[in-house]
Amino acid sequence: MIQVKFFASLRERIGTAERTIPAGNTLTVGDVWSAVADFPMPSNLLVAINHDYVGRDHAVNDGDEVAFFPPVTGG
Repeated sequence: MIQVKFFASLRERIGTAERTIPAGNTLTVGDVWSAVADFPMPSNLLVAINHDYVGRDHAVNDGDEVAFFPPVTGG
């Protein structure tokens, strides 16, 4: 199983803070997004697997935690 977490405005738009999906044969971050969201992955989205930032083509394995973050600005 893959634990998927959503933060900030993504959590509000998707309607939940986390979901669990079954692990497939060869999943990428993009595949995980497609399984949990009903809109295209924003191009500026930040993604972490097991607390390490990765790209959207990064492989996702059974037991991983995938976290999606909207871009953050500070002042």
